[in-house]
This record gives sequence, C-alpha cells and structure tokens, in this order.
Amino acid sequence: MKEKTVYICSNCGQDSPKWIGKCPSCGEWNTYVEEVVRKPVAGTRPLSGLEPVKSKPVILSEITGGDEPRIDMHDEELNRVLGGGLVPGSLVLLGGEPGIGKSTLVLQTVLRLPEKKILYVSGEESARQLKLRADRIRHNSSDCLIACETSLEQIYVNIKNTQPDLVIIDSIQTISTETIESSPGSLVQVRECSASILKFAKQTNTPVILIGHINKEGSIAGPKVLEHIVDTVLQFEGDQHYMYRILRSIKNRFGSTAELGIYEMRQDGLRQVSNPSELLLSQDHEGMSGVAIASAIEGVRPFLIETQALVSSAVYGNPQRSATGFDLRRMNMLLAVLEKRVGFKLAQKDVFLNIAGGLKVNDPAIDLSVISAILSSNMDAEVERDTCMAGEVGLSGEIRPVNRIEQRIGEAEKLGFKRILIPKHNLQGMDTKKLKIELIPVRKVEEAFRALFG
Repeated sequence: MKEKTVYICSNCGQDSPKWIGKCPSCGEWNTYVEEVVRKPVAGTRPLSGLEPVKSKPVILSEITGGDEPRIDMHDEELNRVLGGGLVPGSLVLLGGEPGIGKSTLVLQTVLRLPEKKILYVSGEESARQLKLRADRIRHNSSDCLIACETSLEQIYVNIKNTQPDLVIIDSIQTISTETIESSPGSLVQVRECSASILKFAKQTNTPVILIGHINKEGSIAGPKVLEHIVDTVLQFEGDQHYMYRILRSIKNRFGSTAELGIYEMRQDGLRQVSNPSELLLSQDHEGMSGVAIASAIEGVRPFLIETQALVSSAVYGNPQRSATGFDLRRMNMLLAVLEKRVGFKLAQKDVFLNIAGGLKVNDPAIDLSVISAILSSNMDAEVERDTCMAGEVGLSGEIRPVNRIEQRIGEAEKLGFKRILIPKHNLQGMDTKKLKIELIPVRKVEEAFRALFG
C-alpha cells in the first residue's frame, strides 16, 4: 500500500494535493481538510461485499417497467415520506441532530416487522443499551438481530452468515474499512464505506438504512457525495423543547420530496400524529390579539396551524425583527408590503412572529395569516376564532392564488371553522354548493383586513 496526503473538500468531495482557501469546484471557503489515504498497489482487487457482477448494455425499450415493489414499514408516516414503503435494494440515509430520536424511530419501526429478518448494526451503542431502549418502546421481535460492530469487513461477514431482509447501520460515521488508514468518520472513510454498502444493496436487492449525524450548519455530516450516493435522504428535525418531530424527505428517487411525517415524542417512543391540525391549534385563544389560523399544506397533507405575532414599540434605537418557524426575510418583505401598500407604520416597532408547535413551514399560503396576526397585534383587535385563511401575498399587496384550495377548505370545514378567507382567483370553476363553510374571496390585502376587522 502507498501512503499519501491529500486535501479534500468537505462540501463536494473534490481533492487537491495542497490546501486551498476556496474550493474551485463548489466555490465554498475553508472546506479543505487533510486526509491520509493509502492507495492499493496496482493489481489488487478493490473492496466489495460481494463478487462483481458483469453486466451488458440493454435497449431501453426492452427493460420491463412497472411500479417498484414496496416493503410495508407498518408506519403510515414513514411509508408516506418514503413514497409508499421501502423499496428493495434501496439505500436510505436518515439524518438529524443528536438526541432527536433517529435511533428510536428506526428501532421501533424494525421491531414492528416480525415477518422480516433484520440485522441492526450498532457502532455507537452496546447491545444492552439497545435492549433497554427496546423494552422502553414495548415492542418485541424475535427476528431482529443485533451486532455491535464498526468494521465494514466484519459487517459483511455477519450479513453473509445471517442473510437478512433489511440492514440498519447506526451510524455511518462510526464504520471504517481496513483498506483505508484513516479514522472512522473521516471524509474518505464515509465515502468508501457508503459506496461499498450501495454496491452490496444493489447486487443483493437488500434495502439498507443508514443513520447519519449532522454538522453545526444543520446539513448531513461527511462529504456532500454521501447524499449523491444514496437513493433517499430523510431529515428528522424538531426542537428538543417541543414534543413534535418532523420527518422530511430531502431527496427521494422513488417518491416525492414534498412529503412530511409528524411524530410526537413520548416516554414509550414516537407516536404517529395522524391529525396534526388538532394538536397544532391551541384550544382556546378567545379574546387574544395577534393570533391567526392558516390552512397550510405540506406534501399532500392539509393542516391548520396557528401563527402568533407580537408588535410593540421599540424600546431601543433599532427595532427588532424575530421569526420562529418562518423565513425572517419573507417576514420583512410582508412588513414592507404592509407599510407601502396599506399604510401601516411599523418601522419603529418590534415585531416577533412564531409558528405554534415548533414547526417550520415553507408554504407561501400562510402569508395572509402572518400579516393578519401582525396587524391584529398592532391594533390589539382579535381575529374571530372561527375564521381561518389561506393566501399568498404579492409585492403589490394582491392576494395570489394557492394550490389545492379544495383540500384546505375541506380541512377547515372538518375542524368546525365557519369562515375562510381565500384568494378571489381560486373561486373560478369551484363548486361551492355543498360547502357548509362560508368562503370570503379577497383580491387585495385591504379587502382581507376589512373582512377581518371591519
């Protein structure tokens, strides 16, 4: 084996013989780290879990199509985010902050699969720790095999001996291969181990779930190439001070990336939240200003969320702007629209915005509820508790149409709301005869405020 030192970009995986301040490939600064790599001498066989399979080119029209068969995970939220279940031979990466519940989610899911033989490889916890967690979750499966191992070669030996239907590796940053003389978790180790596991998954048609750490910026730790190698990247997020956890799909070769799964962290594990609207609305806000209800959609799921705002006179020279669960730059844009188009002077006032429940919402249809909550707090006037709204606010103060308006209206009607403000353009071609909820079409921000506050 020949040893040499290279510098590798931790963002894109580009290597260089010397340290560079700015990566020429991705343009990021200060991302190059030093790695010692051992290159195999010519003639040696590269690492692989199995013998290589020779393949030949096939004409596209000769390839049989059809839907991929799916493995039911017995978890509606996880199945939805994966696109209908786990695809055999797929490589899934689950990332999240320490202590957020990644290992708990995976362990309780595999313990619900008694019909499958599962190999759970733990590089972070002992078998006794996993047993204590399984007892707390109160699920039991006789076919879940535990292996506490960090060597990739030894993991392949265990796989060959047990022939599992599903492999879990917790976590990819603790696994190392003997062919590379570098510490576990380094860029080279993560990249080589992931590539080898992908080859194993595709050749044997065995699904593999990798658990990964995230760095201080919030992205998956290790080289960016790790996210390119895997088929699906799931992000498990949430605030440790809240009981809700959100499973998002960042990349999915077998389904939509717009899906969202919601869980509630409890003493006995994670509980699926099938109707998030009832949990995300605080039951009583009568007589309170600064609260507006939005009908939002994440993926294909409509749910109602509470937007809370507080507007007060700036005590210090510079007014403060703060948003939790909402894009701060978008809030500043909405404040500028209020000032320029509607005439409300908020330049010398502190504005604080919060999305209840610790959620981060990207749906632009909650713009209308955000400015309604801000205005409600500024005027100290209550938005009626049986009123909700959906609408995107444009720069000229117009209420722009939003997608899937029927689902938003249906969710509001199901939860007992009497009125819903919607963009006027969304009314075209809609059958409103069967609806029990009153639709208030609005074209501009001023019309919405007149409908809400008179």
